[in-house]
Amino acid sequence: MHHPTRDDFSVMCWLGRLIDAIAKSRHAALVSSCPPMVMTDISSPAPATSPVKAQRVLVLQGGGALGSYQAGAYQALCHHDFEPEWVAGISIGAINAAIIAGNDPQTRVARLKEFWEMVSAPVPWNPIVRDDYGRTAFNDASAALIATFGVPGFFTPRIPPAPLWPQGSPQSQSYYDTAPLRKTLERLVDFDRINDLKTRLSVGAVGVTSGNLSYFDNIEFSRLGKKIGPEHIMASGALPPGFPSIEIEGEHYWDGGIASNTPLDYVLDEEVGKDLLIFQIDLFSARGPLPTSLLGAAEREKDIRYSSRTRMNTDKNRQLHNARKAVRALIEKLPEDLKDDPSVVHLREATRQNTVTVVHLIYRSKNYESSSKDYDFSHVGMVEHWEAGVRDVHLSMRHEDWLERPQSGETMTTYDLTGDGTNPPGGKKE
Repeated sequence: MHHPTRDDFSVMCWLGRLIDAIAKSRHAALVSSCPPMVMTDISSPAPATSPVKAQRVLVLQGGGALGSYQAGAYQALCHHDFEPEWVAGISIGAINAAIIAGNDPQTRVARLKEFWEMVSAPVPWNPIVRDDYGRTAFNDASAALIATFGVPGFFTPRIPPAPLWPQGSPQSQSYYDTAPLRKTLERLVDFDRINDLKTRLSVGAVGVTSGNLSYFDNIEFSRLGKKIGPEHIMASGALPPGFPSIEIEGEHYWDGGIASNTPLDYVLDEEVGKDLLIFQIDLFSARGPLPTSLLGAAEREKDIRYSSRTRMNTDKNRQLHNARKAVRALIEKLPEDLKDDPSVVHLREATRQNTVTVVHLIYRSKNYESSSKDYDFSHVGMVEHWEAGVRDVHLSMRHEDWLERPQSGETMTTYDLTGDGTNPPGGKKE
């Protein structure tokens, strides 16, 4: 859900005063015995902009083993000369984001492949039976194997199990130990590069005791004299009760997906000056067939739970962008002597607006995938998800002319590029 910012509340507080001022000014013009003064608006409209000229942002949702779809999509985006200036992620999206931001452009895909080859190593074989029933059985067996023995370089089961540890101890609060992930991040991610601000990185996590969603952002950290480290990435992916909370500066953090599974909200709140071209790569689809079994119901519930926030955030932010646009239009109708009023000046600053284009890529589950799909780290599954990401980007970007279309007068436009590929992507404009 979108959480209103302080500026949003200011907009609501002053909107009533603004409308009242406009009404009074019009009334005064009607009752005045003198001819109304003709006002000339000397301000020029903002020039039309196109997405290709905007700041490029990559937004990565959480989704466990499905995250190789994001890696494949990034690889394909590189072929279309899309290099992000800002990468934001939650959970597995935070790990992918850290690998991207923490490496030079020429080594990013290789590092992503190294990570995904490593975590899919426990189940290297392919299914014998290729029909849907056979694949479902294979995937569930693979997920059970992962749940029992863990994933190399990522997490290992606690021995003895968590219930046998003393209550209150860190080991008693999670089934797995994520210490291997720290070593993997230290090996695959150049945190000096991240803290040198070569690429902006933002990852979200939830405070265990406060319940608040926080973002660890290298730009903001630089202003505070802090640095991003492996612990911030681990915190973003610490999904309970599987993984333990991560302590940072005295506060314990869990997976940001508990509160919001996409960092789109944060990106839109943080940047209101520059135009943005955002590729939002989601791993759960809001739409799906009616379940016909308990396992199907469990999968459908998980899809809705982790995708609905994304859809809600996108819709709410479009509404907010349009509300700001309407307020600015009202300000322009004020008489000149009121435009310098401190309240109006504050309101104009609070509603300063950029142009945002959100390109929404969504992984579509296969018929044979079940609710275990986000922890099925089999190699065959990893390759399929990676190739799906590559395919969706190449299929969608066959019609790149939409990147050149001016967006004058539009504040936020969204495209769903994962259609059937028969038509150019259609924008839903607000």
